[in-house]
Amino acid sequence: MAVKGSSGDNRTRSTVTLCIVIGMCCFFYILGAWQKSGFGKGDSIALEITKRTDCAMLPNLSFDTHHSKEASSRDLVSPVKKFKPCPDHYTDYTPCQDQNRAMKFPREDMNYRERHCPPQKEKLHCLIPPPKGYVAPFPWPKSRDYVPFANCPYKSLTVEKAIQNWVQYEGNVFRFPGGGTQFPQGADKYIDQLASVIPIANGTVRTALDTGCGVASWGAYLLKRNVLAMSFAPRDSHEAQVQFALERGVPAVIGVLGTIKLPYPSRAFDMAHCSRCLIPWGGNGGIYMMEVDRVLRPGGYWVLSGPPINWEANYKGWQRTKKDLEAEQNKIEEIAELLCWEKVSQKGEMAIWRKRLNTESCPSRQDESSVQMCDSTNADDVWYKKMEACVTPIPDVNDPSEVAGGAIKPFPSRLNAIPPRIANGLIPEVSSQAYQKDNRMWKKHVKAYSSVNKYLLTGRYRNIMDMNAGFGGFAAAIESPKSWVMNVVPTISKISTLGAIYERGLIGIYHDWCEAFSTYPRTYDLIHASGLFTMYKTKCSMEDILLEMDRILRPEGALIMRDDVDVLTKVNRLARGMKWNTKLVDHEDGPLVREKVLYAVKQYWVGGNQTAAA
Repeated sequence: MAVKGSSGDNRTRSTVTLCIVIGMCCFFYILGAWQKSGFGKGDSIALEITKRTDCAMLPNLSFDTHHSKEASSRDLVSPVKKFKPCPDHYTDYTPCQDQNRAMKFPREDMNYRERHCPPQKEKLHCLIPPPKGYVAPFPWPKSRDYVPFANCPYKSLTVEKAIQNWVQYEGNVFRFPGGGTQFPQGADKYIDQLASVIPIANGTVRTALDTGCGVASWGAYLLKRNVLAMSFAPRDSHEAQVQFALERGVPAVIGVLGTIKLPYPSRAFDMAHCSRCLIPWGGNGGIYMMEVDRVLRPGGYWVLSGPPINWEANYKGWQRTKKDLEAEQNKIEEIAELLCWEKVSQKGEMAIWRKRLNTESCPSRQDESSVQMCDSTNADDVWYKKMEACVTPIPDVNDPSEVAGGAIKPFPSRLNAIPPRIANGLIPEVSSQAYQKDNRMWKKHVKAYSSVNKYLLTGRYRNIMDMNAGFGGFAAAIESPKSWVMNVVPTISKISTLGAIYERGLIGIYHDWCEAFSTYPRTYDLIHASGLFTMYKTKCSMEDILLEMDRILRPEGALIMRDDVDVLTKVNRLARGMKWNTKLVDHEDGPLVREKVLYAVKQYWVGGNQTAAA
């Protein structure tokens, strides 16, 4: 008679069988990954990496816009630090342009409107709350003309600028008719007038700078002509003008032309513009025009509309004397000649100058003793550097018809062409081959990104930021009229690549991520950060950087972060305490590559807890 085995024996055999099966699965998985990778070594870390990046352990992400309340998220293993919401009065907090702090600085030359960041002990360690009723912005291009009132509840401009058609309040939305102080009939007609002189239609003009932009209607209407404008305005009595611009889906930052150099490289913009921007162009020895000259590309255009242009016909309306206005225009003309700008047009209240292609074609520059040239050998070293009343040198040429620094192709051909700064060896240790390899790599990365976040290339994300842009490869790989990318080059980068980014027809800015960015909360739909946390690991707190990312990201916005697995493990632990849903994924080349990708989605939530502690 057969003896029936005990239940204990059965459990033992089942356990042993299960262990054998699991062991075999793990062995063949690692063997397959090893064969695919082609490395032939590193097996000792393979299990650890695979274990850390097992996506089955992580919650599924939803990139949909649904405005649901806070979703539940399973914890991994270790306790998660939970960040509390800040008090509601911080809803539009801009740390480095805080109004209360600004009033402690001199008003001379707009110093108090410049960046003044809080010391470490005053930094907030809480989540900036969206206002009650916050909703996702309208999709582009509807967002150009309409902004939900709840997102930016400030009506002052609807009264102050009523007759100039800046913005109108209608029901629960703001409507932007496209007007401005100098173009109350609309930006389109104004741009048509510009286009009769400046080659906007053929791609020669791609990047533009708008100084004192208001709500950025000029930049908004240039977009349909394939021109990207970097607009800036201070945070001042015209509350929320830059915030309105970004809610509309138009590139803009908080900024002012005061005492510090603009955070852009030399020879960056094809066109610069001032429409009654109240900058005293003839003052301070011409220092402001000299700064525009630094960032203006050889052959680029400067547009000035409003006072003092055509002062003879308008002095009464401007409530200034003929003598005062005439002296101001004469001074501007004098400085323009010193800078080798050729006046190509003056019609009505608009004047247009063009920067010469090189110094060889500049008669007034032949006698260099009459011109104060800047001593700095690096015209792109600008972070917190004082402006000087001097002319920035441009590269030498061998022929009067040659463009200083190299000719640039019209857009979109320039997007993937080798930038002149690289082709001419002006960026140390960067070859044309390295640049092309970088382009191919980012196309591959973006393909992998879009397989996880299916909305990446659809226009769902209008305002996009790359926190460590390199050569702009990520932005180039996703380039589309449906979106734009703010390419940030950290000031601690080993090489300065922002000039090459502009030569591709993209826009960007210098920034130090140990400080807050010059923007309002909730102004970006998607943030990309490659190698950023490794770059800053000995410079400042990972927590501070993540809190700043949360501040500038919209509710239900997305993040893509790629870095070393150990770094992203720490990021992931902090991120899950910030009302983010996260997912850690292997590199597209397989699990043995230490670089991983962390995807995240910021949950939808709004303020309302007045007692929350900062």
